[in-house]
Amino acid sequence: MDAIDVRSSRILAAMPHGFLGRRGGVSGGLYASLNVGLGSDDDRAAVIENRRRAMDAVLPGARLVSVHQVHSAEVVTARVPWPDDARPHADGVVTDQPGLLLGILTADCVPVLFADVERGVVGAAHAGWKGALAGVTDNVITAMVALGARRDSVLAAIGPCIGRAAYEVSDDFAKIFEAADSANERFFTGGRAGHHYFDIEAYVIHRLSAAGIDRIDPLGIDTYGNRSHFFSYRRTCHAQERDYGRQISLIGIAPKADD
Repeated sequence: MDAIDVRSSRILAAMPHGFLGRRGGVSGGLYASLNVGLGSDDDRAAVIENRRRAMDAVLPGARLVSVHQVHSAEVVTARVPWPDDARPHADGVVTDQPGLLLGILTADCVPVLFADVERGVVGAAHAGWKGALAGVTDNVITAMVALGARRDSVLAAIGPCIGRAAYEVSDDFAKIFEAADSANERFFTGGRAGHHYFDIEAYVIHRLSAAGIDRIDPLGIDTYGNRSHFFSYRRTCHAQERDYGRQISLIGIAPKADD
C-alpha cells in the first residue's frame, strides 16, 4: 500500500500541517486512493476512513474541522468541531483552539494555509477563482486578526493547484478579472483565438501580498499534470470521467503536553 503523500511548507514548520495528495487511502477506481470528498460518489465509509488517515498523518488525535465549500469568500471561526452533516457553507476557516485540525478540500483550486505561530492562530482557505476574486484569503486574514493574530506575523503557504499551462480560459473569463482591476491582465497569457492561460497561483500570491502578508511560500505544484499524485477536476473533465476525488490540506495547533 502506498504511504500517504504529505507535502509541507518550510515557513509553517512550527505548526502541524500538510498538503496531502491522493496516495495512501482505501478508495478504488476513479477515487484511488485517498479521496476525502464527502461530495463525491465514492463509498462514504471509504471517505471517512481516508479522512481519518489524513488526520493521523498530520496531527494524530486531532478533531477535523472542514466546511461545505461553495466557491465563496465566506469564512467561519471554529471553536469546537461540528458534525460532517452540519458543516457551515464557507470557503475559509480559522481557529485558535489546540487539538482542532482545519481541512480544505481541492481538486485544482488553490489551498492556502495560514499561521501566526507566536499567537497560536491558524487558518485555511479554498481559493477557487470566484473565491479568490471575491477575497476569501483577505477574509481569512481578517478573521485571524480578530482572534488575536497580527497581520505582519501571519505566514501563508500555497499548496498544489492547477498550473497556468493547463488553465485555459475564455476572453469573457479574463474580462471579469480585468474589470475588477486592470492590472490583473498580467496573470493571463495568450492562447488560441479567444482564449488565455490563467496563473491562479500567481493571482493568489498577489492577493496575499496586497493584504499585507510578507512571508508567502508557494509550493508551485501542478495538480493537472501530476495524475499519480493529485486529483484534478479539469483533467477529469478532459477525460470525460463521471466523477473525481478530492485531496485535503490540513493545519492545526498541537495540544500542550499537559492538556
